Amino acid sequence: MNDPFTWLDIDFIGELLAEHHPDRDPLRIGFVDLKKLVMALPGFFEDPKHPCNEKILEHIQAAWIEERSDTPRSDDDEDDE
Repeated sequence: MNDPFTWLDIDFIGELLAEHHPDRDPLRIGFVDLKKLVMALPGFFEDPKHPCNEKILEHIQAAWIEERSDTPRSDDDEDDE
């Protein structure tokens, strides 16, 4: 069973989003949809002391982008060589 996490676990959320949604482009997801994706992750719970806001979602999106850039992809990236 997954340990519970909240909006403040930004890097962990970025990792989970990359793992659970490898086909989604974080740059093409609006904050409303991003919030839904995070809330659907196993182990997530919303702590009333730390509600979600736009700044948190921006940081989560950045962490997801960073996580994807660290993951080798088999896209067209190698065609540029």
